[in-house]
Amino acid sequence: MAVNLATIESVSKVYGTRALLDGVSLGVSEGDRIGVVGRNGDGKTTLIRILAKLEEPDSGRITHSGGLQMAVLTQHDSLDPKATIRHEVIADRADHEWLGDARIRDIVQGLFGGLDLPGFADGLDTVIGPLSGGERRRIALAKLLLGEPDLIVLDEPTNHLDVEGIAWLAKHLQNRRSALVCVTHDRWFLDQVCTRMWDVQRGEVREYEGGYSDYVFARAERSRIEATEEQKRQNLARKELAWLRRGAPARTSKPRYRIEAANALIADVPEPRDKSELMKFANARLGRTVFDLEDVTVKAGEKLLLERVTWQLGPGDRIGLLGVNGAGKTSLLRAMQAAYATEGDVQPAGGVIKVGKTVRLAYLSQEVAELDPTIRVLQAVEQVRGRVDLGKGREMSAGQLCEQFGFSKDKQWTPVGDLSGGERRRLQLLRLLMDEPNVLFLDEPTNDLDIETLNQLEDVLDGWPGSMVVISHDRFFIERTTDTAYALLGDRRMRMLPNGVDEYLERRTAMAEAAAAAAAAQVPAAAETASGLSAGDVRAAKKEMQKLERQIAKLDQQESKLHVQLAEHAADFSKVAELDAQLRKVREDKEELEMGWLELAEQV
Repeated sequence: MAVNLATIESVSKVYGTRALLDGVSLGVSEGDRIGVVGRNGDGKTTLIRILAKLEEPDSGRITHSGGLQMAVLTQHDSLDPKATIRHEVIADRADHEWLGDARIRDIVQGLFGGLDLPGFADGLDTVIGPLSGGERRRIALAKLLLGEPDLIVLDEPTNHLDVEGIAWLAKHLQNRRSALVCVTHDRWFLDQVCTRMWDVQRGEVREYEGGYSDYVFARAERSRIEATEEQKRQNLARKELAWLRRGAPARTSKPRYRIEAANALIADVPEPRDKSELMKFANARLGRTVFDLEDVTVKAGEKLLLERVTWQLGPGDRIGLLGVNGAGKTSLLRAMQAAYATEGDVQPAGGVIKVGKTVRLAYLSQEVAELDPTIRVLQAVEQVRGRVDLGKGREMSAGQLCEQFGFSKDKQWTPVGDLSGGERRRLQLLRLLMDEPNVLFLDEPTNDLDIETLNQLEDVLDGWPGSMVVISHDRFFIERTTDTAYALLGDRRMRMLPNGVDEYLERRTAMAEAAAAAAAAQVPAAAETASGLSAGDVRAAKKEMQKLERQIAKLDQQESKLHVQLAEHAADFSKVAELDAQLRKVREDKEELEMGWLELAEQV
């Protein structure tokens, strides 16, 4: 029987006049992998902070099992700004110590993209203070994962990770023995990692068995049976379930719910998009030319990002753009936007970007546009237009579209200055759509949006007739809203991916393996040139280094045991003297081996 690790009993928490949690009782046991979902502001973060005893409830009780080791990733890290990454992550261990540990190597490689920490000026010796919030967050996550806690609590761990990083983190957590409680808006990640779900809404927390797909089915079935949810929410849940059941094979093999019941529930739900009808509509609105790129070269300052790219964005195309950070995704969209805004007068560093005469472009950048903080939400939307045509005969007023994006009638009269970051992001999207563009560039549109708002945005985009390019690390959103994927792999080229995100990850893995093989092949020649050693001598030296690393690891274990024995026999002076002598001998042997390792390392 699984041991109970942490329990919440009859917990309530009120902020102002709003009850975020009202008499909630939950438990976390060994082996649990729990995903926490709900709208922004409904209390997800408050719930896990109370669970971790970082915040006190107004009433109720939180109980942890005796000796519970818990690691928590919060929205704000506690890293020492004066310390280096080496100090915070690997506790100042020497290179030969941590490089000899496969687990540490895997975590550093997975979260930072390489053992030399590419992107950090001084590698492990980079000082933390000047780093960005995203970089600090990766450091805090790496530090947490290197421990061996009984329970891991994560608040938005996928923020600031790219598609590869998210895929690595999912696999890593699957292989850990620790229990897990995780708040995230990344639905693909939830489906890969979690086996239970907590749905936080209106002061209550409902529990569901299974991952995200199972949760969607159970929620839709519950709504159908109880008939208490409004029709719109039922339809959204059924539509999303239809997507999950009909989606990519890699995902549809995952759910464990009753397939017959799920298929019966979505029998009358149409495909998310009628592609042929939308294509006709898009052609009517856009004509033949949207964006044509001919031999385009894109630079960021002096850095060459893309070279001689020829590509066409046609009417009705829905493109997902994937790539490593710094490969040029955002720079490409900005170059296209510049050509549109100046009617072709501003062109990239090389080549030509042709823009169709009928194009009406809306560009959602990663930065949230500043608005007058005193105006109301509805006024900010009506400044653009009072009604909007969403295609396929769908027309909405500003107020109706506000409601669809989670701004209730009361919320529509909230001053913009009082909105949260996620709510401002929603408002920015709303204003873009109200301007009736026929081309959309969306750069990380899912930032700060909760799952329910993402569902609503996807529902709006399903029937939107135009061309669209989406940059996102949210794999689910990319697969859900786009039809074709392209990759920027850091080699200044642009490639189509017939198999989507899975093909992108396969290509990135193949590139990493090829680079490692090339580096390994160059080592003997480089070593011979630098030190005069033959290739055979280099191999022998490396073999000896591995042998020394194993011996040093054994001495580390002996040293730890001796420290434990010294603590146990602290009152026995003769025994302490004997153990102290053994400890000095172990340290001398260890120091001698380390010197030998360093001498070999210098030769190699």
